[in-house]
Amino acid sequence: MKLNSAYKYTKDHEWVDIEGEIATIGITAHAAEQLGDVVFIEFPEVGSVFDKGDVFGVVESVKAAVDCYIPVSGEIVEINEDLESALEIMNDDPENEGWIIKVRLADTSELDELLSADDYAEYLSTLE
Repeated sequence: MKLNSAYKYTKDHEWVDIEGEIATIGITAHAAEQLGDVVFIEFPEVGSVFDKGDVFGVVESVKAAVDCYIPVSGEIVEINEDLESALEIMNDDPENEGWIIKVRLADTSELDELLSADDYAEYLSTLE
């Protein structure tokens, strides 16, 4: 599995891509593979504000339903409406087109607590 070296990752299997003050967030390819075919996503409301670690949504698959934890504090500025009509994107391209939310960062120092791609790869190796 190839990880994006520009992204930050969490041990809860979310990825974060930062552009200015906006963080794009989704689930990792590892998470998507473990879940199998996604059948439903519960999105937060645009304008909602979350603290780091809060549950912002749920991804349901044929195997399980899992909570998605927001890796950074901030306000939801966009949801990926493409997923509402094409959930297969979540499995086909989870770390690009399968993003879930975009968040306006409240505290950029929280990014320092996230894992680099190398650290996340190392973490995944401990799960096997």
